[in-house]
Amino acid sequence: MSDAENAPQTDETTETPDVDEIEERQLLPNFGGLRLLYIVYAAFGLLLALTAAFVIYKPIKVLPRVRLAPGFILTNQDGETMNNEQFRGKITLYNFTYTRCQPPKCRQFDTIMKEVQDRMSEVETYGTPVEFVTITFDPEHDTPKVLKAYAEDIGADTSTWHFLTSDDPQQIRRVVGTGFQVYYKERGPGDFEFIPTIIMVDGWGIVRGIYNGRIYVADADRILNHFNVIASEAAFSKGANKLGYSAAHLFLCYAD
Repeated sequence: MSDAENAPQTDETTETPDVDEIEERQLLPNFGGLRLLYIVYAAFGLLLALTAAFVIYKPIKVLPRVRLAPGFILTNQDGETMNNEQFRGKITLYNFTYTRCQPPKCRQFDTIMKEVQDRMSEVETYGTPVEFVTITFDPEHDTPKVLKAYAEDIGADTSTWHFLTSDDPQQIRRVVGTGFQVYYKERGPGDFEFIPTIIMVDGWGIVRGIYNGRIYVADADRILNHFNVIASEAAFSKGANKLGYSAAHLFLCYAD
């Protein structure tokens, strides 16, 4: 048998598509691709709508993460050493003053601190402890003994309110002036120019609220509400809720 006879037979009946037919097929819409495109557009539109609603209605409110609070090792009104690590896992409210300061400039912020401490039972903190700290920037005069008398004079509950000083004025400068960024300047013996300030620090050691009339006005109602805002975030920003709190920070959904 010859090679020609053994060669595979081609199907001569196979029709070659007409050129016009091919062009017609290319002009027909790809409904599968269009459907996918519509789905993408719809999803994007829904995402924009949800984002707009989140920003407008703010279902979750947070406080800004301003900066890290400074580390310190100072001495309290009982002569005991205290450091910033003792306040980890707690919400801490700081203020800065000196005991020789005369009203109304100084005692006004002490009064706010005292009111907040007295009203803490009004606030749900979901088990997060709350502490109060006053740091003097006149350590040469404000010894532990002087601070203890000062705490008694303003009626502070020193089980949760600590009055701190140091033997080293430069250490106070590093903590208060550089770390907490609170302005003060000595004008003369026992006389300081300063900006009265209260600062809230969360359990991770991050400054979350600055109350000095420039960022937030210092008043007890606002501070008490902010305790609840931070405590809520610490308690509920877990699992799926963490995404909501991350979105609140991303879109600046800050509490008043």
